[in-house]
Amino acid sequence: MKGVEGVSRFLARVWRLMMTENQAGEWELSAAINDVEPTKAQQKITHATIKKVTEDIEALSFNTAISQMMIFVNAFIPQSEADLVPISAMRPFLVLLNPFAPHLSSELWQRLGLAGDITEQTWPTYDEDLLAEEEVEIVVQINGKVKAHLTVSTTASEDKVKTAALEHPKITEALRNKQVRKVVVVPKKLVNVVTG
Repeated sequence: MKGVEGVSRFLARVWRLMMTENQAGEWELSAAINDVEPTKAQQKITHATIKKVTEDIEALSFNTAISQMMIFVNAFIPQSEADLVPISAMRPFLVLLNPFAPHLSSELWQRLGLAGDITEQTWPTYDEDLLAEEEVEIVVQINGKVKAHLTVSTTASEDKVKTAALEHPKITEALRNKQVRKVVVVPKKLVNVVTG
């Protein structure tokens, strides 16, 4: 029975993401739902969800597919009045949700005013380019011991990464009164400062 409660809560969150209750107690389309261009973060979570759910269905890993859809819903729940939910992101999400919750997804599809029947839609595809990480967290070490973590662009040059590591407050403090002999940069992984 606890499993049913969890699923019920998730589906209620999906419903409330797109619908709001008016003063008369009737459900209407949320004011947050808009025909706006999704942000980079929204595009990334949408395409990550398409990829994960598609792969999980093929592997019969339904629990992890639903888990990814929960992550999607949490990412799109408006945090303020200014936050908008793009219809262009909800469209593929409802198609992904349809095999798991056909009645709910079909109802929301109609409420959003999307063309055609949800069961006749082609399965969404993802863009691998939108899934690429733009930043990566690297470890900064002094003589092999972790001293700090640093977030850098994946396209940053080795020199920029080295400079950013040496300018990190924890590293400058730890290097005070020490002679830097060598700085080893392992791209997208770590920077190791060797002192002597």
